[in-house]
Amino acid sequence: LVCALAGLCAMGGARAEKADRNKPIVVEAERGSSFDLQRQVTVLNGNAVISQGTMVLRAERIELRETPDGYRAASAIGLPGKPATWRQRRDGGNDEVVEGSADRTEFDGRADTLRLVGSGTVRRLRGGAVADEITGATIVWDNTAGVFRVEGGATTAANPTGRVRRTLTPRAEPAS
Repeated sequence: LVCALAGLCAMGGARAEKADRNKPIVVEAERGSSFDLQRQVTVLNGNAVISQGTMVLRAERIELRETPDGYRAASAIGLPGKPATWRQRRDGGNDEVVEGSADRTEFDGRADTLRLVGSGTVRRLRGGAVADEITGATIVWDNTAGVFRVEGGATTAANPTGRVRRTLTPRAEPAS
């Protein structure tokens, strides 16, 4: 999770808050959860939250695994009408945050990717206002390459045409 969660928002060439990598990981949930130290698996149920620095992942259910070689992977599953969400500040201090939501969110620490599956949406907020937005059935961030891939799919309430869509907001002109 440290590698996977800390650098997943490569929108516009910027990265996630690098300092998050060195912060503790905190896991919380409202209902029964399990922590299997032998298999290195944590399962959180009911308004589950994983946070590390500025990164926050929320879902109805989250499963976190650590591989023998130290990589972490997480799968977060939302409920109908309440998707799994992810949010993290961008590095560079420009008061920018990237947030995403989908039916299911998957992190892969070894591959350094974030995968938003089912009605995926990613937004870049600048000063709290939406600057860019991407929608698609599946959105895959490759942090190592600094690129993302978006796939279309079935029509949904969030994406009534089923098409891939990106909306870009122009930057404000500097005052002269």
